[in-house]
Amino acid sequence: MKTIYEFIIKELLQLKRDKKMMAVIFIAPILQLILLGYAANMDVEIIHTAIFDQDKTETSREFIRSFEKSGYFSIDYYAESYDEVTELIDKAKTIVTIVIPKDFEKKLNKRETVSIQTLFEGSDGNKSSIALGYIQAVTNRYSQNIVSDIKDKYGMKLPIAGSLVPEVRVWYNPEMKTRNYMVPGIMGLILMITTLSLMSMAVVREREIGTLEQLIVTPLKSYQLILGKLVPFTIVGFVVMLIVMVIMTQWFGIIIRGSRLFLLFASLLFVLSNLGWGLLISTISKTQNQAMMISVFAVMMPMIYLSGFAFPIDNMPQIVQYITYLIPLRYFITILHGIVLKGTGFSSLWPEALILFVMGVGILTLSALRFSKKIE
Repeated sequence: MKTIYEFIIKELLQLKRDKKMMAVIFIAPILQLILLGYAANMDVEIIHTAIFDQDKTETSREFIRSFEKSGYFSIDYYAESYDEVTELIDKAKTIVTIVIPKDFEKKLNKRETVSIQTLFEGSDGNKSSIALGYIQAVTNRYSQNIVSDIKDKYGMKLPIAGSLVPEVRVWYNPEMKTRNYMVPGIMGLILMITTLSLMSMAVVREREIGTLEQLIVTPLKSYQLILGKLVPFTIVGFVVMLIVMVIMTQWFGIIIRGSRLFLLFASLLFVLSNLGWGLLISTISKTQNQAMMISVFAVMMPMIYLSGFAFPIDNMPQIVQYITYLIPLRYFITILHGIVLKGTGFSSLWPEALILFVMGVGILTLSALRFSKKIE
């Protein structure tokens, strides 16, 4: 036990002496969380809009003002022809162009139905669909106001009849901000990148500078060497996790509603699988550059793409959805969202925690066996 303890101290001192590595370990995650926290925002707050008003009446201008008053639409251009509308859309200067037809006011006064043409720059389907929802909401509200005004004008009484009125209650993320959903996932992403990349390069670095052979000829047993490598990076992973938790709560104002203790326990399980992958990569890599390339393209990128962090798993083909069950980050992100946003605990998230435990132990055991055989 004393031998393992001294080896752990040696690893931590070696990390401390490497100033560049210390900066990568502790400063890079802070910058990544802050930058990604602001960048990973799919909310559409401003919709750049062009208006092609062919009626140019007081009623059409009032209709245009209803979009401005909503707070979502920025009327940037007033087009005078369809050619100008086409040019604005081609150059991506507007997300949507609203075309108000001729006789807009006249038809409304005659109580006729008027069709409003909306032209979208649909290269970003998500943004266009959100903009379409806003347009429909504004148009429906304007139509309701017209009906109400007509009834008041002619003294028409509303018929007594039952109706359905939705009462919306948004749980867990009342403001429906994508940042509140994305930042916990970014925490898991940062923890994965930090621990996996460090572990994958640590053993290779020892081999490159010739110290691994020196360690092999010492009385150190293989399990002591493995533990001496794993424990320091586990400690580093916990420190990084604590740092990003503080930034998430204090900088972004996202409250951790569940148990912080369970969150740290789940992080430990996730770190085990990452260290196992890193150890496995170190046994098949000859240089640090090779280890980094393998860890990024063979492990990290598939985890990011298939974990549900970047793309919804439900939208993936069925065969790909089956593959996602092999991704540890998928389960850790589920745990993060459950603890941080929903306040759920072990009673609800124990299946994900158990899968993480089995994966971590399995990957770590296989990697340790291969590493021991490599040493021998």
